[in-house]
Amino acid sequence: MLLTSTPLGVSYHVTHAAYYVSSMDKIHITDLVVSGIIGINPEERVNKQDIRVNATLWVDTRGAAASDDIADAVNYRTVAKAIIFHIEEGQPMLVERLVQEIADICLYDQRVQQVEVTVEKPGALRHAESVGITVRRSRVD
Repeated sequence: MLLTSTPLGVSYHVTHAAYYVSSMDKIHITDLVVSGIIGINPEERVNKQDIRVNATLWVDTRGAAASDDIADAVNYRTVAKAIIFHIEEGQPMLVERLVQEIADICLYDQRVQQVEVTVEKPGALRHAESVGITVRRSRVD
């Protein structure tokens, strides 16, 4: 928010940042399933399990569309490979940690303004297909 002074005191004005991000293009990485170590139970610390990731990255794609050059684009293959490597090599205890780390990976490219990431552990709960956490992070967080 932008803070401005008025003759009657101080007032807050909403900037256009929220509108800017909401009007941006979105890159979707859907149902990326990677085997990794995650969890607090002893068997989860030694046995890999499927971890499902969904990510939406808010990006202005107009430059890449105009140039038709991958150098002007957020390369979703590079992002997906970084997520896969992180899940395969990391061993977090909590989904909360992993989802934050994946959000940070997605925001590494400065062109990504905002990201929403969901991390799920399929079959972690009886009677449920999966359990997961969704976070939304942006450059201003």
